[in-house]
Amino acid sequence: MSRTFPSPSRRFAALPPYPLAGFPEARRRLEAEGVDVLDLSAGDADLPPPPQAVQALREALEDPAMSRYPFNVGLPAFRRAVAEWMARRFGVEVDPLREILPLIGSKEGIAHLPLGILNPGDAAVLPDPGYQPYFGGVWLAGGEPVRVPLRREHGFLIPFQEIPARVVSRAKLLYLNYPNNPTTAVAEREYLEEAVAFCRRHGLVLVYDNAYSEIAFDGYRPPSILEVPGAKEVALEFHSFSKTFNMTGWRLGWAVGGAPLVEILGRVKSFLDTGVFLAVQAAGAAALEAWEKWVPGNVETFRKRRDAAVLALRGEGFDVAVPRATMYLWIPIPTGEPSLDFGRRALEEGGVLLLPGRALGEGGEGYFRLALTTSEDRLREAARRLGRLLG
Repeated sequence: MSRTFPSPSRRFAALPPYPLAGFPEARRRLEAEGVDVLDLSAGDADLPPPPQAVQALREALEDPAMSRYPFNVGLPAFRRAVAEWMARRFGVEVDPLREILPLIGSKEGIAHLPLGILNPGDAAVLPDPGYQPYFGGVWLAGGEPVRVPLRREHGFLIPFQEIPARVVSRAKLLYLNYPNNPTTAVAEREYLEEAVAFCRRHGLVLVYDNAYSEIAFDGYRPPSILEVPGAKEVALEFHSFSKTFNMTGWRLGWAVGGAPLVEILGRVKSFLDTGVFLAVQAAGAAALEAWEKWVPGNVETFRKRRDAAVLALRGEGFDVAVPRATMYLWIPIPTGEPSLDFGRRALEEGGVLLLPGRALGEGGEGYFRLALTTSEDRLREAARRLGRLLG
């Protein structure tokens, strides 16, 4: 007599359901019917990566040594390039061997870190709305995710003084992400100093997601948390090639911080993966070397898209703030309907696929996120279609 196929774990079964159920199926149906669907849901730009990265990848592929196991050590040239870039960009000096860890995209490092920090029942403070791997990593590690709403009246910053003491006493991790996805909010130096002081006072590890540090406009230059004195003792910062260099599919990023925290994440990863393809790391090093000359032109493209989309959406009746950073617009829903309902109508009636705020947490209710991942003309067309939903 055969056994019944085992059911999923209780922890897996308690993961929240997929918030956009039905959206992919609706998109496929509409496209099969000939509808021109404008996909502005994901932060996946239609722009090319730096040619220097592409050339470096081609050359690396010819080297048989690049096809060996990378392990956590990875490519020394990549580690050096990251350390040099951190020094040039932020004035932060780091040891390339002990204080940097190559990642298969920042997402996996962010999600895996709780496995090395949390015991069952330990709390982690998360922004709400926020990137889903914050919640997933904490939950799958057996921790308790405590979501703190990001409110407009607070500038979409987590107000540390409002986190209940009973949560702080059980917390081991605090997640921050500025420039912020999805709200586009930015954090000034004073706030980051407050965050570091808060974590030092309460013994928390600060997980600082800095994936959008280079997509900033109008003279704004987002800082690194490691610029704050004493941050290296409590903070681990995550960077990604996905947004800065249009390399979403290449899966490359890094963690940087004090050696003890880097060592914890590295040891967790040693049980889960064997590192990033060395040829991709060679391409990443080339991209970082091209940063100073290449990135400004890429950012200017996003600025033009931002300005075109803001103007068009305002003309259709939307209350759109002009973001200082990221590749998104975070827009209140004028109709007052739930964000998932508005998202379904946008797709079914307007052929526009966007991200309802609720998909990133209850704190995102009442908003939708629109990604600046297509041309100015296509963004204007999306604004016209969305405007028709307002009647």
